Amino acid sequence: MTELTERLAKCYFLMRQYEPAKVIDAGYIGQQTLYNWRDEAKLRGRPVPGNKPTPDQWSAEAKLAVVIETGSMNEAELSEYCRAKGLYVEQVKAWKADSLKGFVSSREQELEAKQQRKADRKEIKQLKRELRQKEKALAETAALLVLRKKLDAFWENDSEDD
Repeated sequence: MTELTERLAKCYFLMRQYEPAKVIDAGYIGQQTLYNWRDEAKLRGRPVPGNKPTPDQWSAEAKLAVVIETGSMNEAELSEYCRAKGLYVEQVKAWKADSLKGFVSSREQELEAKQQRKADRKEIKQLKRELRQKEKALAETAALLVLRKKLDAFWENDSEDD
């Protein structure tokens, strides 16, 4: 690499200010040139941005695995672990705090769910009571209609006989 390309690559790869697609779309550097620079930097052992998600973009399972793995470590071991994995100690501590909040929240969620079930049962009971009352009223109305038709039919037959 020339001095100019070295400086551009350093700016791009080490500062990680730009995504490859944005640099290519802007027309500053060709796609193949950019990827060649990345490959050369990898061969030299320099850190380069990749398609891997950053630790903050990791899945919840991966973060929890790190919290579990580092749970019994002291500060020195934790620092060494974080350097090896490319993490910050503060990130791991924040993930641990979030995990603990999740457990507290789950208790609150259980209590809330229990209260919701109780309210749902009460509402179902009340709706069933209303339904029974309406069914009784409907049955009574239907019986009255049937009796009225029979009475009307009786009076028609009686008037025809006269």
